[in-house]
Amino acid sequence: MVEFFQWLEATGGSVAIRESILLYPIIESTHVLTLCLFFGFIALMDLRLVGIALRGVPVSQITSRIQPFGVAGFVIMVISGALLFYSSPMRAYGNIFFRVKLVLIALAGINALLFHKTIFKSVDDWNDALQPPPRARLAGLLSLVFWSGVVICGRMQAYKWFD
Repeated sequence: MVEFFQWLEATGGSVAIRESILLYPIIESTHVLTLCLFFGFIALMDLRLVGIALRGVPVSQITSRIQPFGVAGFVIMVISGALLFYSSPMRAYGNIFFRVKLVLIALAGINALLFHKTIFKSVDDWNDALQPPPRARLAGLLSLVFWSGVVICGRMQAYKWFD
């Protein structure tokens, strides 16, 4: 696997991003800004699910209004994140925070999938409730924890604590 990442880091595109005066900062800024967009909208939804914020607004109304923006932020965030990884795959490969971040992203995705495939199907039954059902609250809490962990690990990647 190390050989693959070494090869990837030596490709022309990787070198071009890494050595560009403007390209890397533009990609990184795009990644951070779309992370803020995505996380902000996800946090609104999760705080509603936990029962802390927007309690007077139906869950389905929040979802229908913010989901398009959250999805757009997520897509651009993933693309820019992949480009950041592509620019320095060996640095990411050896970084424990990068690995934890990937695990947390996978857990957040599984949590969202399970939420939408199970409890959200019955949203009409609890849509207006001030306090959503326990499984919805748990999904919201887990989402907040996982995505907060992703943000923290992403920031910690910049430091070489365990080299």
